[in-house]
Amino acid sequence: MSREMLLMVDALAREKNVQRDIVFAALEMALASATKKRVNEEADVRVEIDRETGDFEAFRRWLVVADDAVENPEQQIGLTKAQEQIPDIAIDDFIEESLEPVDFGRIGAQAAKQVILQKIRDAEREQILNDFLERDEHLVTGTIKRMERGDAIVEAGRVEAKLPRDQMIPKENLRPGDRVRAWLKKVDRGAKGPQLILSRTAPEFIAKLFELEVPEIEEGLLEIKSAARDPGVRAKIAVKSNDPRVDPIGTCVGMRGSRVTAVTNELSGERVDIVLWSPDPAQFVIGALAPAEVSSIVVDEERHAMDVVIDEANLAIAIGRSGQNVRLASELTGWTINLMTVEQSQQKQEVETAATRGLFMDKLDVDEEVADILIQEGFSTLEEVAYVPLSEMLEIDAFDEATVNELRERARNVLLTEAIVDEEELQSVDEALLNLEGMDKHLAAALSRHSIKTRDDLADLAVDELVEMTGIDEERAKQVITVARAHWFTEEQ
Repeated sequence: MSREMLLMVDALAREKNVQRDIVFAALEMALASATKKRVNEEADVRVEIDRETGDFEAFRRWLVVADDAVENPEQQIGLTKAQEQIPDIAIDDFIEESLEPVDFGRIGAQAAKQVILQKIRDAEREQILNDFLERDEHLVTGTIKRMERGDAIVEAGRVEAKLPRDQMIPKENLRPGDRVRAWLKKVDRGAKGPQLILSRTAPEFIAKLFELEVPEIEEGLLEIKSAARDPGVRAKIAVKSNDPRVDPIGTCVGMRGSRVTAVTNELSGERVDIVLWSPDPAQFVIGALAPAEVSSIVVDEERHAMDVVIDEANLAIAIGRSGQNVRLASELTGWTINLMTVEQSQQKQEVETAATRGLFMDKLDVDEEVADILIQEGFSTLEEVAYVPLSEMLEIDAFDEATVNELRERARNVLLTEAIVDEEELQSVDEALLNLEGMDKHLAAALSRHSIKTRDDLADLAVDELVEMTGIDEERAKQVITVARAHWFTEEQ
């Protein structure tokens, strides 16, 4: 019997091109399954085969858990009861009992064979997958083998991959037998079918296609810094030259547009804008919005946003069809882009100036003239007036040293008073509200003054109500309310 088992293991290992240990493990599983049928279906049975002689032993085992944690007595045993048998045993150890092994010839050879073959098939698939992943091929080329519920099953060498319907370029009509390229989006090891999940809509796909068409990228002379796509319609890529002698845009376009045309053809006619990357975010955004011409930009580092001013004639171009151009530019650069006309920019500036003027006049107890001088010199908050280096404020021609010191003193006193009031207000605010993403003490205190003291109180507010209560901008109000409401949907699910 032992010799027969060893011969079978060697034969299967050669036939299926897998390691002997894989076959032994499958055989142990089959024997354990057969033994469980004789003992108890819920029992935890372990079978151990000697790799040299083919002899095997069977054991039934119980996991040691806390006395009050025993949920399945067929597989678990309480610590106290286990220590009666083995005094020094601990939680998470096993107690084993030797079983009389089943006769291999009588366990149902067909059932055992099925278990063994399935285990070997899994091992084969895992081996093929690992061989493929070791090659680090993120761009997959293969043939569509069949369609399943709209998804394409792609045969790429010895592996099968799935190209889901939602990862195909809209309107492209893929059929069995078609050759297809795609980006390896992820590996799903839990899937029963193909484990490689592909995408033809991912931004990485277009970057890899350019790498194929433009040798300078592979050589390191050029670099694709980012990409954004509206699959099948339009895309933008940002390129940087690592060699001053190489023109990044011209190199990617190619002679008579040959390189960019090859990429466009692969992407079902997707138009590609090639943008020059810049370390200066404002310059990068200007390039990303091309062909629209930008009049001016105001950068808000705190909100990671830019107000981009464009004249009326260029506004439609900057926005693009259905907002496509500005959306792709925002995705490409990673900045929130707010487009506005010169007139809208002036109106916004006037509103902000009026608000700042009112703040200075009210809090610093100064007249309009002094407030306007501060605004013209670039001051917009009390913190700046209080803590900007004294030397900088003394450079303001309209103020003497006594005036500067008085303004700084008043600003600091106001900030200190507000901080004390805020701390008192925060005493009654719920901890969950204070810990919300996007929340700070000043905002929480402002909410408390309007009797908004819990996360649910905030979640019940409309955006315009929150803006009116606290004076924060509409975008931040939306984000804070969305975060406050998130737990409602989690609890429903």
